[in-house]
Amino acid sequence: MFNTFIKNSAWKTSAWAVLHLLLLTFIVLAASGCGQDDETVRVDFSETVDSEEQLQPDRDKPRLRGAVSAMISPKETFSVYRDILLYVSEQLDMDLEFEQRKTYAEVNEMLGKGEIDLAFLCSGPYVRGKDRHGFKLLAAPEVDGSHYYYSYLIVHRDSPYSSLEDLEEKTFAFTDPDSNTGRLVPSYWVLMTGNDPEEYFSRIIFTYGHDNSIMAVARGLVDAAAVDSLIWDYYDKQGSELTAQTRIIRKSEPYGMPPLVLSPEVDHGLSLKLQEVLLNMHQDEHGKEILDQLLIERFVVPRDSWYDSIRMLLDKLYPHGGENAQNP
Repeated sequence: MFNTFIKNSAWKTSAWAVLHLLLLTFIVLAASGCGQDDETVRVDFSETVDSEEQLQPDRDKPRLRGAVSAMISPKETFSVYRDILLYVSEQLDMDLEFEQRKTYAEVNEMLGKGEIDLAFLCSGPYVRGKDRHGFKLLAAPEVDGSHYYYSYLIVHRDSPYSSLEDLEEKTFAFTDPDSNTGRLVPSYWVLMTGNDPEEYFSRIIFTYGHDNSIMAVARGLVDAAAVDSLIWDYYDKQGSELTAQTRIIRKSEPYGMPPLVLSPEVDHGLSLKLQEVLLNMHQDEHGKEILDQLLIERFVVPRDSWYDSIRMLLDKLYPHGGENAQNP
């Protein structure tokens, strides 16, 4: 039996708590008057909680240090992402030291410093992390026979909006500042209309979770949001009332699936062992059970060229570099 060593697990408490935070935020915003309409609001949905008992690692075993950001993993699937890493560590007879962080920037920094070995990332942070730190692709999920995913522009089911143009001067939810589907894609769409993405909407909030963004739209707390198709589809297939209260009014071009990446500090031998376990995971009964919970068919070997379209977005959005283009 393997041990798990969990560190600094930051997570959302409950759907009601998140909704309460959103309501409080909008009450504060309403009270602040119209003079601050051009400000971007960052809503912190996370609280530090003990997700489960911390177990002491076996000092005789090597450690596998893995991470996932809260953004890529809704509350309902967090344990499954951890179980994937647990499965890998068990197959290699290693202890898992698990890190969970709210933002991609935090995870990127840890990978770049060699403080963790591997992590689940969104495609945008992978591109920035590869350019800055030299991240190595390890594996990517295949869903419905495809290694691509999309950004969905969503509005409330009963809203009158049917296009991006209808959303000018409306309220909008971005997810993480570095998210491809949750920020880069909708910002690019606005830029292509000849407008400034930071000024197009009357109010912007950062939810730090695609599930939070879906909830904000479903509850009428914002007019629209851009979300990861994998997460919206996951909820929809579970019969979620949140996706039932939203509708998709625009779908992006395909982008390379969010990958599992390695720190540049991981040696080639361990990299090959990790990849072999992941690529064969769907052929093992227990491994397949874990993947099925996330609607993942299998892991495949990703190609860096799958992410060239994201590099194009970054070049368009930040043609002269700048802080947003440089910081992962």
